[in-house]
Amino acid sequence: MLRVAVDLTSQLTPPTGVGVMVHELVERLARRDGLHLTGYAVTWRGRSLLRDVVPPGVDVVERPMAARPLHEAWRHADHPRIDRWIGRHDVVWGPNFVSPPTRAGALVTVHDLTPVHYPELASRFTHSYPDLIRRALRRGAWIHTPSEFVRAEVIGHFGADPERVVAIHLGAREAPAGDAEAGRTLAGGGRYILAIGTVEPRKDLPTLVRAFDALAGDDPELRLVVAGADGWGADALDAAVSAITHSGRIVRLGWVDETSRANLLAGAGAYAFPSVYEGFGLPPIEAMSAGVPVVATRAGSLPEVCGDGADLVEVGDAEGLAAALRRAVGDAAHRSELVERGYRVVARYDWDTTADGLAALFARIGRPSA
Repeated sequence: MLRVAVDLTSQLTPPTGVGVMVHELVERLARRDGLHLTGYAVTWRGRSLLRDVVPPGVDVVERPMAARPLHEAWRHADHPRIDRWIGRHDVVWGPNFVSPPTRAGALVTVHDLTPVHYPELASRFTHSYPDLIRRALRRGAWIHTPSEFVRAEVIGHFGADPERVVAIHLGAREAPAGDAEAGRTLAGGGRYILAIGTVEPRKDLPTLVRAFDALAGDDPELRLVVAGADGWGADALDAAVSAITHSGRIVRLGWVDETSRANLLAGAGAYAFPSVYEGFGLPPIEAMSAGVPVVATRAGSLPEVCGDGADLVEVGDAEGLAAALRRAVGDAAHRSELVERGYRVVARYDWDTTADGLAALFARIGRPSA
């Protein structure tokens, strides 16, 4: 039996891309013969909630761990070991950049190198990620990346051993059936471009706002719907909206639940993803799965992940983004073709396949307990 401990801190807050990944994979890995999972959370207050979010078959460690002092210690030193809290395991997996010191085999998922390439787009906490990665590599940790693009970046930037950096693509959730009419009601109109995600600088929503303004003058019914919690890019988005002519047709919904998300996708004319940089890019894949034509940027891993399933434009090019969105919304033949290409791309991404790859990687890293 291979005993694997996994950091489930991401399951205690509203789901982000990392939270979705961890949820999908832990559910599948927990059902595998020969593999036993233990979940822990690096948090003081939230530890008592962990038992409520783990799937059947996953053990839970509820001992208190203070996140800030531990992350700071692990950034600069090889102690304290996580084993003090979780006991003996064969592999410890940190699915969100943080690999704690351990006597077991260590695996850390590095989703992207935003703090390296775009420190101005990183938060105070994520600025610590490069030091945490370096320290983990010095201890002999393995690295999982969600794309070949990020794998090459990790090897190039950190000088990591290529044999110990493994790219395993993420999966795509099957799009739940949405109610298009309910989506249009949320949007406040029948025709809209949709963007979903936390409002942060890396998503470059101000460029999308400018692109929409260029479209809106010729299409008086078109709206732009932004669904996502305000992050630390909200001020820039507010300023961009205030500066355009057609600001009255931009709808800010804030965070939406899964039902509303599905409904918005079902009614959308196009999905826009104008990101500055991505390590994988789950949102456009999920939009393709829902049958929505996608327009994205050639940022980071997106050409690799989206393939020909999306129309791609240059980062920061509001004019090019407007042109691509105009075609996706207004050209029926192209729209149909883009949707079909999207379905073919989505077929490549399956969470069971991702779980297979991760389980095989666990076996390479750790040795089963007697």
